[in-house]
Amino acid sequence: MDEIASITDTNLTKTQFYNRIDEINLLSNLLNSTEFNSSPTILLTGIRGVGKTAIIKKIKKKFDNEYLVVDIDLSRSNAYQQKNLTRGSIIKIIYDSIIKASKEFGLRTIDKQIEKYFKTNKFKIDKMISYEHIPIPIFESEENYAKLADFVMELPQKIYEDNSDKLKGVFIFIDEIQLIKDLDNVNKFLWYMRSFIQDQKNVAYLFCGSMSLKDSLINDLNGKEGAFGGRMLTIEIHPFSKQTTINYLKSLSRNLQLENNAFERFYKCTRGIPYYINIFAKILPENITLTENNIIQLFKDSIDFLAVHFIFMWSKLTFQEQKIIISLLDNPKRRIEIANTLEVTSGSLNRPLNRLLNFDLIEYTDDKYQITDPIFVQWLKNTYEKNGTYPFRSM
Repeated sequence: MDEIASITDTNLTKTQFYNRIDEINLLSNLLNSTEFNSSPTILLTGIRGVGKTAIIKKIKKKFDNEYLVVDIDLSRSNAYQQKNLTRGSIIKIIYDSIIKASKEFGLRTIDKQIEKYFKTNKFKIDKMISYEHIPIPIFESEENYAKLADFVMELPQKIYEDNSDKLKGVFIFIDEIQLIKDLDNVNKFLWYMRSFIQDQKNVAYLFCGSMSLKDSLINDLNGKEGAFGGRMLTIEIHPFSKQTTINYLKSLSRNLQLENNAFERFYKCTRGIPYYINIFAKILPENITLTENNIIQLFKDSIDFLAVHFIFMWSKLTFQEQKIIISLLDNPKRRIEIANTLEVTSGSLNRPLNRLLNFDLIEYTDDKYQITDPIFVQWLKNTYEKNGTYPFRSM
């Protein structure tokens, strides 16, 4: 029996990974140009759960025999997990990922090349640790850190030039790029990266993030005044259409039977987002004809599974941030309306509103703030209905 994807699985089987042929072909054609001295820089965007990371995994598998593919997920790094994502930690994540990918590809001489670089440039190194015999320096000053950052940003080009007989090019994939919004000076860091990326040949960069095209980071990256100033190719991954959702459910060997109104409700609940479709479809009973009322009840019963990301994010919010979210449950509001509801000054909302925007829990449209995902809204409303209170953190 074909297995529906689990909640966190991104390495999907052929059956689970459905109807992304056009997106795969488009990205493949762009990346293939890297072999011919081109250096595309791509931004892959879309709302959470639409399948961006799964697409990256498919692309990596397609190319990793001929290209050095460096797959970096900022959300899985120790620095992010320990709330220490800085410019320095991102440079180290990139360095460690390049080393790991080089070893997996079989570039055995990279350790000697890096050792030679450190000696030639006379780095002042406080101490040296190693990863699979690769030297990893710990520097004693900011000046030397700056040298390391420059070295790391130049490293993909150096690796290609030293191994052009083995490689057609180098791909640097950076997933969950929206997390860099935590940095003190995002713009400065993006401009720094761009200063190296723009001159590299045979090296392609793909930034991937869970955000809408309205997100402020899109403007920082590729807006008219952004670091890449319109030179970045932006590709948005969209949810499934109704017909694609129907076809996907039919492609599964599970015998799911939905009346027309039941399917309409199923699509309304999942909004065509593959992440939600996979989880909800896994919960539906087989071999019985489901009505719209069945779907409504099953959706309500499964909301904790569907909202697992939001439950985690909710636990990270301050009490004031949680109250802002609650104030937006029924309708979008202007900042002054939120302030009046919470009985605080409008100016005091700057930081919490910016954090909620950075977490992608709310968005700003037509001079109003609104909750990004209806699943989040439904989970909070269901929790209140069940317990008579919202799940505020203890103070």
